[in-house]
Amino acid sequence: MHETVQDYYGRQLQSTSDLKTDACCDTSSVPNWLKTLLKNIHPEVLSRYYGCGLVCPPLLEGCRVLDLGSGSGRDVYALAQLVGEAGEVIGVDMTDEQLAVAEEHRQFHVEAFGYDNVRFLKGYIEKLDELDLEPESFDVIVSNCVINLSPDKQAVLKGIGRLLKPGGEFYFSDVYADRRVPEAVKNDPVLYGECLGGALYWNDFIALSKQNGFADPRLVEDRPLEVTDPALSAQVGNLRFYSATYRLFKLENLEPACEDYGQAVIYLGTIPDSPLAFILDKHHTIATGKVFSVCGNTWAMLQDTRFKAHFQFIGDFSRHFGIFEGCGTILPFEGTIQVDGQRQVADPCC
Repeated sequence: MHETVQDYYGRQLQSTSDLKTDACCDTSSVPNWLKTLLKNIHPEVLSRYYGCGLVCPPLLEGCRVLDLGSGSGRDVYALAQLVGEAGEVIGVDMTDEQLAVAEEHRQFHVEAFGYDNVRFLKGYIEKLDELDLEPESFDVIVSNCVINLSPDKQAVLKGIGRLLKPGGEFYFSDVYADRRVPEAVKNDPVLYGECLGGALYWNDFIALSKQNGFADPRLVEDRPLEVTDPALSAQVGNLRFYSATYRLFKLENLEPACEDYGQAVIYLGTIPDSPLAFILDKHHTIATGKVFSVCGNTWAMLQDTRFKAHFQFIGDFSRHFGIFEGCGTILPFEGTIQVDGQRQVADPCC
């Protein structure tokens, strides 16, 4: 499939207008702070952008960031402005034509930003260990609509885990299906190039993440995708596809489920561009100054990462109260029980 992808993105596609679906093109509203960054990026770089989401997580100043499948460099040059002169952004891509566009305009961006903190490497995202990249040397790894194009997604996740620092995160957008994609769709070169043929069934992605050390994948945002070409729409049939952004933290002690230790956090409102609330994921919008109850995993994602200085932490892990209420998992046993003198009914599993 490498040759198919290289041909599609290197020769067949010349701009985003050549795409036949909205899968590999970000149609979501762009926040004002990102619009400011994009104004500093060369027009040709912008025209060769084929991402499906936003991969600029907060609090990147001074960070070392790796962009997998960096293409013409749009996200790299946006991230370069966020990490600043003290940070570094490295882009990895396998397509010569895309890398040529990114490299051609490097000096343009050095002059626009006032510093040079970017470099590009040719390579395969399944073979990150073959590149000159030190293990545990990146604070954040990002990817924008690229993992679905890989024929060996397990190798990609394994390589990411190797390169992330402890407490680092993989923050990425990609395409997922509501069921396992049939072979006829997988093997169609156009559907594969349009980021649909290689899309993982969302539940297989969750399992794969956990198998590779990312115990608690967090969904940040998502949107349904439309196959606008009539012929391609007929081929995919009842399959439904979604663009989704996930964040995966490299943390050793995350548990398989959300466990309740009676912990809480208070967001201090000090993360740039997030004065009123911090959005960890789709189910955790933490208002500034309010005591916010969290499970043990969420606690670790804030306490043991770059976010620590922006929160006050209440409690510890000394007492366990069972599964965290509202996390999607419930007590599987039926019947009435006594808890602190109170009569309660346990919900059934099904």
